[in-house]
Amino acid sequence: MENNKSALIDELSRPTVRPSGYIALILGIIFFSGIMANIDSWVQFFDYGVLLGKFGTLGEGVKNVQGSGGSGARDGFMYVLTVWPSVIAALGFINVIEGQDGLKAGQRLLNPVLRPLLGIPGWCGLALISGLTANTDAGAALTLDLVNNRLITTKELGIFSCFNFVASGFIGSALTLSGTYLPFLNDVGVPLAVVLIMGVVGKIIGGNIMRLYIKLTESKTPDAPLAV
Repeated sequence: MENNKSALIDELSRPTVRPSGYIALILGIIFFSGIMANIDSWVQFFDYGVLLGKFGTLGEGVKNVQGSGGSGARDGFMYVLTVWPSVIAALGFINVIEGQDGLKAGQRLLNPVLRPLLGIPGWCGLALISGLTANTDAGAALTLDLVNNRLITTKELGIFSCFNFVASGFIGSALTLSGTYLPFLNDVGVPLAVVLIMGVVGKIIGGNIMRLYIKLTESKTPDAPLAV
């Protein structure tokens, strides 16, 4: 049992990453950051927002295929049509990055900083990344696995849960719904990276508020792994 636990900790702390994983991670950050969007060159096609494109107009003063002045289920259906391309594109690109070990590369890079940044062990990195980029269910399932293997204490679980609760699945949601607000960001000259950074910073602040609360209210009883 202890040998299996030790092997699991080693794999979570130092996952095996192919060299292509670091390349995929860097390219993914550049691709979703929006820094290429305003470059007047062919390299702007390496930007998520540019590749997402835009709908044509259907009439005078209408911005996209959704039209204006709609209501009810029909207007909701047209709204879904405007979001669906961004959902497909974002999930497709994230899966490509994951397939090239890009998420594992991010996990390995995060491991040394999670303890000072949030007060949680480095092997929470995979659950953290999955909760950020995939969806809430993925992050919750991996967190449950940490609990079942007694790799996280009650206090660490409280901090990590608060981090996950704030803007759950933020990056995945922000990218899949970007079709609704990217035109506005482009109009005001704000890169997509600013939105992504603000969400992540908010999650870190939320986790540290819980960390401070636990520190101020903790009893003399020592922290311990969760009983399962």
